Amino acid sequence: MDTKNALRAGALAAGTTLMMLLMSSPAFALTRDDGDDPGTGLSVVETLGLFVVAPIALYLLIAGLVMVGDKSDKKKDAAEAKA
Repeated sequence: MDTKNALRAGALAAGTTLMMLLMSSPAFALTRDDGDDPGTGLSVVETLGLFVVAPIALYLLIAGLVMVGDKSDKKKDAAEAKA
């Protein structure tokens, strides 16, 4: 990729990012909507458990299930090859 295309891609990415930042207004987060009823905040431990530990545990569970399913197919293929 030559420098002209790299500069063009960088300018496009920077312009898109700038427009996204300008269009999103954090000031609206300060005003409460009708019917808002926020609960109590999460503690640090609850936040880490919910957003770090739980996704990692789910990922490992799914990966483990896939590995177990894959190993059972290999045993069937090996048994068929011997027959």
